[in-house]
Amino acid sequence: MASTSSASLTFTTASLRSSVRRTTPFHCTSQRSGSSIGFNRLGFRGVRFHCLKTTTAYSMAGTAAAVATEKKKRVEVFDTEEDLAASLAKYTADLSDKFGKERGSFTVVLSGGSLIKSLRKLVEPPYIDSIEWGKWHVFWVDERVVPKDHVDSNYKLAYDGFLSKVPILPGHVYAINDSLSAEGAAEDYETCLKHLVQSNILATSSATGFPKFDLMLLGMGPDGHVASLFPGHPLCKENEKWVTFIKDSPKPPPERITFTFPVINSAAYNALVICGAGKAGPVQAALGNSQNSNVLPVQMVSAEEEFTWFLDKEAASKL
Repeated sequence: MASTSSASLTFTTASLRSSVRRTTPFHCTSQRSGSSIGFNRLGFRGVRFHCLKTTTAYSMAGTAAAVATEKKKRVEVFDTEEDLAASLAKYTADLSDKFGKERGSFTVVLSGGSLIKSLRKLVEPPYIDSIEWGKWHVFWVDERVVPKDHVDSNYKLAYDGFLSKVPILPGHVYAINDSLSAEGAAEDYETCLKHLVQSNILATSSATGFPKFDLMLLGMGPDGHVASLFPGHPLCKENEKWVTFIKDSPKPPPERITFTFPVINSAAYNALVICGAGKAGPVQAALGNSQNSNVLPVQMVSAEEEFTWFLDKEAASKL
């Protein structure tokens, strides 16, 4: 079980699991149209442990056998969402600096929901002044097929809460073409990504051949969905397309485009940001000792370099 002191909070991995951190968008149109827990780096109390996922397997359409992969996974639990947001800002800023120096650019993928609120520390000192925003290229892991000024638009959510407050170049913001159908918008966005690969703005995974984004900032729904990949939906098994579309989303609006799992899991770094007791069930299913045999989409996420879970204590309350 856990032991505490004024300086640290320590768990074994086993005890933790059983008991328990106005831009104008560029439209993507094609040319033809081991464990440690304690105070974290910022000095406030967080809970951190490391583990190796040695038997992660997920089914892919057209594949005779499941793909087994060994990925490094890190889980951080924070007392408050405020602490989580502060750590997430430093994490993102550090990766921005790393990739800006290594590649001259930083490719970042956003999601919708509460994720944008958790990025609020990036628009405050010291990050608003220290980050090289001109090197950022911003994408969306999924988007609702609605006008960009619609209340359901992930672009609008990101613009209002984040993009309008930082000096990212307008041509580096890759929103969907909202004049197209769901199918057309997905094809167009994939074509856009392929052009960026050809121009060396977007890297390619040597392991998978899919685009390799530097960082994806992901959220999770209370049903365990990520992006617009929902439990039991056939799109969870898509293994050829980079971007696909859905017209029967169980969560409104029904028409969306989304990255596929091969693209999500080819990212160098994936950060999964989850807050609130309403999401504790899927967190337990993915990280705890849940007896549910159904694999949730969130359990299918990995990354090529590191996959970090940022949880507040409410989200981690069933661990």
